[in-house]
Amino acid sequence: MTPITEVEGRRLALSNLEKVLYPATGFTKAEVLHYYATTAEVLLPHLRDRPVSFLRYPDGPDGQVFFTKNVPPGTPDWVTTAEVPRSEGPARMVLVQDLASLIWAANLVTEFHTHQWLVDAPGEADRLVFDLDPGPPATIVHCCEVALWLRERLAADGIEAYVKTAGSKGLHLLAAVRGASSDQVSEYAKELAVEAEKAMPRLVLHRMTRSLRPGKVFVDWSQNAARKTTATPYTLRARAQPLVSAPVTWVEVEDCGAPAQLTFQAPDIAPRLQDHGDLLAPLLDADNAGRLP
Repeated sequence: MTPITEVEGRRLALSNLEKVLYPATGFTKAEVLHYYATTAEVLLPHLRDRPVSFLRYPDGPDGQVFFTKNVPPGTPDWVTTAEVPRSEGPARMVLVQDLASLIWAANLVTEFHTHQWLVDAPGEADRLVFDLDPGPPATIVHCCEVALWLRERLAADGIEAYVKTAGSKGLHLLAAVRGASSDQVSEYAKELAVEAEKAMPRLVLHRMTRSLRPGKVFVDWSQNAARKTTATPYTLRARAQPLVSAPVTWVEVEDCGAPAQLTFQAPDIAPRLQDHGDLLAPLLDADNAGRLP
């Protein structure tokens, strides 16, 4: 019998709670739901008012993995949805605005991916993002070197950067911005990626050409395009272990000498929140947003 629980006055049917979703550690669906429930206070502000794309893996990362951008069939009528622009025409997407909606979505077994703009202003970017992706044998340690360079370069333009793990093998740099379109932010990000490659030609690549990737860090500036989404802070990832896209300190980035130092799983997050709070909270304060030069 499917358990029924009540979350903030909403009745939710939670299915397959004993299913092991992460075989490498035995992490179950019940533990996934518990993780999201206990992380909701810091996760929800990063989801709120942003159309969500779900990367679903209902049978674990070794099963079928697929993106869901439109409102999934069977979505309760109390879950907030909104019409958003797309190149092929308007579409309706989910907004995860509250704890009940978060637990409903988590029950689908999903990664949360969000745009770099808010639903009431899809023409204006409020985030800048760099996805630093290492091509083996490069690792996250090499991403840290690139991240530190980009941090200083952004600071020279009056933009403060924050950093989180991708939850796979790289890093994400994030900054709050204002007064620019997604196209303008994309162009600016590309310019900085090109500069980074010129400054560190043996380490950095700004082009997506896979044959050039081994041993280098690909600085993916294209995630700033209005149509694209990036893994939301604190989301679990569809990997063999319950890895999290976890905010980290710049000191941790500076001190990183091995990939394990910046690898965080779901059980690691609560202690980190006790120690640091939400390291990305400044992104939510409009007063901290920088303007592109």
